[in-house]
Amino acid sequence: MLRIFKFDLTDPDHFVVTLELVPGREASGRAVDTVLGIARDTFSDGRVTAVSITDNPGGNPSLSPDVLGHEIFEIGMDVIVHFTCRDMNRVGMESRALQLAMMGMKNILALNGDYSGKGFGGQGAPVFDIDSVQLQIMLGMLSERINASGDPDGFFTGCAVSPFKRTEGECFAQYAKLCRKAAAGAQFIITQLGYDARKFKELLQIQKYMGIALPSLGSVYVLTPKTAEIINAGKVPGAVVTDALLRCVQTEWRDSASGRQATIERAARLAAVLKGLGYAGIHIGGIHRNFDMVGRILDRLSMIQDQWKEFLSDFDFPQPVGFYAFPSQSEEEPDAPVFGCDPPQPGRVERLRYALLRRVHDTFFDPRHPFGHISRRLCQRIDGKPASRLLMDLIEDIPKRLALDCQKCGDCGIQHVGFLCPESQCPKHIRNGACGGSSNGRCEVFPERPCVWVRAYGRLVNAGQTQQIIDGCIPPRLWELNKTSAWLNFHLRRDHQEASNEISRRCNITSCRFNQLAGCPSKSNGSREEF
Repeated sequence: MLRIFKFDLTDPDHFVVTLELVPGREASGRAVDTVLGIARDTFSDGRVTAVSITDNPGGNPSLSPDVLGHEIFEIGMDVIVHFTCRDMNRVGMESRALQLAMMGMKNILALNGDYSGKGFGGQGAPVFDIDSVQLQIMLGMLSERINASGDPDGFFTGCAVSPFKRTEGECFAQYAKLCRKAAAGAQFIITQLGYDARKFKELLQIQKYMGIALPSLGSVYVLTPKTAEIINAGKVPGAVVTDALLRCVQTEWRDSASGRQATIERAARLAAVLKGLGYAGIHIGGIHRNFDMVGRILDRLSMIQDQWKEFLSDFDFPQPVGFYAFPSQSEEEPDAPVFGCDPPQPGRVERLRYALLRRVHDTFFDPRHPFGHISRRLCQRIDGKPASRLLMDLIEDIPKRLALDCQKCGDCGIQHVGFLCPESQCPKHIRNGACGGSSNGRCEVFPERPCVWVRAYGRLVNAGQTQQIIDGCIPPRLWELNKTSAWLNFHLRRDHQEASNEISRRCNITSCRFNQLAGCPSKSNGSREEF
């Protein structure tokens, strides 16, 4: 039975089921035959609306989701193509998007992507030329060109979010990034993998509070002991399997037949919980051999879906000392999230650096300040003269290198990240918010250091400035300014913030609602910023 993902997902009476398929590293043979066989059986079954095809998961090379997706599309099955920012620059990504449009595959899950893994001769060079928010904007602009050429169907783009974060800063950063993804044009949401019903509910509550009316699919993964061990060890960025859940799965699989049945039951119960909570559908993963287990999960779901409240306790696997944005799971909806009630306290050096950099920026880079006006006039006078090179080499470069580990990109973005450098301190160079890969507040790529967006939240929440990582979205870095003076480029309006830039105009659009509230009862100074 032919199903169209966009139509099913936008039908409020239809509970959507999608299935994630993972290509292998071969261009033909058993691995490809297995994936295509699952796709054919999925199409014949008729209950699954679309299959999604991963894009080099883990950063390791595999068969292109584009060519495999096209094979499945020809079968008659609708396809969602994962589209990451890791392996191509913006030119290659635009070319790839045009190719997908020509092949008729316009359902796109826009992702930053996992960091680069092993390829030919060693680790691949990570690109991350643009981030997932900017990718949403690019696909939206291409859709307008597609429509103008006579094709009424542009891209149907979605985004991912990871609500299963342990710290307050990580949670806030995820939801702030979701706000920007919605502002950039995302049309649906797929969650990362977790087994905490309260977190699943929290995501829907946050969307309602922020005014993000996008259909969401909750991830349902077929959890085996091997997979549970891998996720528990932190080897799948953003996914969470707690120690308690790992022990539970290992106990169930002491007998393989009983373990397989327990896995099917867990997946069906989670699907029932997600449907009961109000999710628009489920996104099933972990299927690698055949369609049989998917069919059994869906059969069981049809039998137990009305009992979903009885299964909530089956998904009570919180992370140790984990943060929740809403205080309880009570039937009565809380008025507002509790971000900022007991915010993380940066160290003295961190506070001093933020205060100093903010004061310098407000003094010399705000055109409303007298010194800001003088700085602009000075830059206009020295631009293109030897004095400008002297300014960059002596006055600009040295303090920025000491304070920010400046990479001389020429298009500074520190004002968007709590006066932290996204080029030197984020391996993915993201200017629009945290990726989903952090764990316990630590960077996905360099776990010995905190995620730069968690640091930014710590700085901004204590200053009442968290709206800076919620409002609008940030255009991509301009590579043509590399190794030039960011100060000159800022004051002469050559950098990414140029108001006449078409991307900048789109980035000024926001779809989120948030309020500045009086404060939390537990906080004596009564001043904070919330969603």
